[in-house]
Amino acid sequence: MLKSLNLGSTREREGSPWRGLWVVVAKDMADHLTSARMRIMELLIVLTAAGTVYAAMQNIRSTVGRDPFVFLKLFTTSQDPLPAFIGFLGFLVPLLAITLAFDAVNGEFNQRTLSRVLAQPIYRDALLLGKFLAGLFTLALVLATIWLLIIGLGILGLGLPPSGEEVARILVFLVGTIFYGGVWLALALVFSTVFRQSATAALASIAVWLFFMVFWSIVVSSLARILQPGEPTTLQQALNQAQLLQTLTRFSPNTLYVEATVGLLNPAVRSFGLVLPTELQGALIGSPLPLDQSILLIWPHLTGLIAITLLLFAIAYVLFQRQEIRA
Repeated sequence: MLKSLNLGSTREREGSPWRGLWVVVAKDMADHLTSARMRIMELLIVLTAAGTVYAAMQNIRSTVGRDPFVFLKLFTTSQDPLPAFIGFLGFLVPLLAITLAFDAVNGEFNQRTLSRVLAQPIYRDALLLGKFLAGLFTLALVLATIWLLIIGLGILGLGLPPSGEEVARILVFLVGTIFYGGVWLALALVFSTVFRQSATAALASIAVWLFFMVFWSIVVSSLARILQPGEPTTLQQALNQAQLLQTLTRFSPNTLYVEATVGLLNPAVRSFGLVLPTELQGALIGSPLPLDQSILLIWPHLTGLIAITLLLFAIAYVLFQRQEIRA
């Protein structure tokens, strides 16, 4: 009798821990794509894309035939009072990602469906990963649709197709934007696991986003003055202060995304931050970088966004595994 009890208490899980993963992904994606809040966000992004692209085309029609990267300017050109499309993305992508995940876990708790789901042959591993992948795939689907819309409007408005390098840069930019959204998706998943109230999780996620969007530059300036007090008296000290400020600034996902966007959509960008004259020796000033060199330039930024996403998801995973779930 004791042997059977001991065997039952130490029995390993049967089957793969990822059993039922794609069932969760399909079900949550269907919920996301048919929800009212998702339709509102989609409508907002479509109207934003159409308005900014129309304004950009008014400015760049005169450059058609002279600029080899005219399609990239659809994303980067602004016209008052509308900013460039990439400026809107810095606001809309985090909000869309938070909308997809702020009630992913606590919503199941509040509806008392979590214990029923886990009573099926679905482990916690598959459930949490499935919810994250469902949000990420939904975000990728929405952004890919917007990208196709912009390219289609550009072809109709400008009367010429994009070049192969422009298409490649736009695709890499799309991938970087998805990674950027993945950071806020994972953050909202963490707060959805920590807080039982969906409104609290949403407000906490938005508060973190606003902190990095508005206040991080102020915090970084204060930290730089504390770590290296006093005014620089030599060129080396000025360079050290500038490098410290740039390093601290890059702890923000917003900074990583902005620099990656600039490096991709502006082929003339060769580096970020201060550039010494000795570093420009032999460089053709004003000539665009090849695509592979631009990717090498922004590769640390993309790696940083992926690392932050994985770290936040790992935190959510550990917290979810330790939670007690009752029927």
